[in-house]
Amino acid sequence: MRIEQQPAYVLHARAYRETSLLLECLTREHGRLGVVARGVRGEKARLRRAQLEPFQSLAMDLLLRGEMATLTAIEATGSPMRLTGDAGLAGLYLNELVVRLTGRQDPFPTLFDAYARTLGRLAAAEPLGWSLRRFERDLMEAIGYGLQLQYDPDSGEPLLPEASYRYLVEQGAVRCAASHPHALLGSDLLALGQDRMPDNRGLKTLRDMMREVIRFHLGGGELRAWRVLAMAVSRRPDLPGS
Repeated sequence: MRIEQQPAYVLHARAYRETSLLLECLTREHGRLGVVARGVRGEKARLRRAQLEPFQSLAMDLLLRGEMATLTAIEATGSPMRLTGDAGLAGLYLNELVVRLTGRQDPFPTLFDAYARTLGRLAAAEPLGWSLRRFERDLMEAIGYGLQLQYDPDSGEPLLPEASYRYLVEQGAVRCAASHPHALLGSDLLALGQDRMPDNRGLKTLRDMMREVIRFHLGGGELRAWRVLAMAVSRRPDLPGS
């Protein structure tokens, strides 16, 4: 199948044979694709290697056969996205999340849009932790595991801002004692659902909650990016909730 002018981002690249690359790409209409980019590492490469850097908005022409696609043409769309330092680390975290939590060739247009939107927030130096929580929330919604952030699953009543809850992936937010190690305030859960940034304490508890949710969907696994972000936070205590 020929795919033309497909909006895409490169999530990961590794060397393949002498002059080629194997790419993991997020496309808008075809989801995550494995792509062979032939000859892009040679001295006379027809496709410029620089165009295949992460975070660059691209339009790709592809030939899709079975599990893999072959890149036949590429062009950059829009200005190059420069994410450096902590924003660059956060961008790599987004990429690992998408690779680990999506299957190939499952189209998620809303996820593609959320990814592009989050890169823009990182480039604009919006609060790092809040940008990541919004993306995690939107990712879960896009792949069919949306969070329940409005109602108590036992009573069906709206969450109480001043009450304490523990978030259980298969149930939702259930009441618990304020002393529980995984307790969150209802106000923080409501803020995430209503797209309102909570305070630094709330960002930290939401980060811990989202890690539990992600671990569940990874079958108990971990993300390498968590360790990298933890190191960044240890050096930069002004990065709440990342």
